[in-house]
Amino acid sequence: MDAPQRPEHYLARAVELATTNVLNNGGPFGAIVVTADGREFRGLNRVTATLDPTAHAEVSAIRNACQGVGSFDLSGATLYTSCEPCPMCLSSSLWARISQIYFAASRHDAADAGFDDALFYEYFDAGNDRALMPVAKVAPAVGNAVDPFDQWRTNISRIAY
Repeated sequence: MDAPQRPEHYLARAVELATTNVLNNGGPFGAIVVTADGREFRGLNRVTATLDPTAHAEVSAIRNACQGVGSFDLSGATLYTSCEPCPMCLSSSLWARISQIYFAASRHDAADAGFDDALFYEYFDAGNDRALMPVAKVAPAVGNAVDPFDQWRTNISRIAY
């Protein structure tokens, strides 16, 4: 196996992916997941091309890596992305158990280009009143809200994650 590349190498490739993606009707974001064993999986921002607001480059790279390795657990993997991940991409990385993230441009650079997700970061800040999008816990009209969890706990064929 070849020696691992330095973060700057992968970040240059992620930036190149992002730049090329703009020419293919995609957003200016690209990402690469490198697994612990050195396999590489790329992702491109295809939000407007696919009308999918979750089709961020980082999420796409994570999806591709999970499919490629046959697991939802990417422990030991590193995410290299052309821009600082938004809260959704950070959350996806946490769920995938990505071990480390490197990014090139900052969220402020993205904001200067019209991609301002500052409200999303603020939404998750402690003490936020959630005025951007209210979230409320309400009991269902029928059944118990924890029924799915009770079913999960008793399902002997479940796959824990």
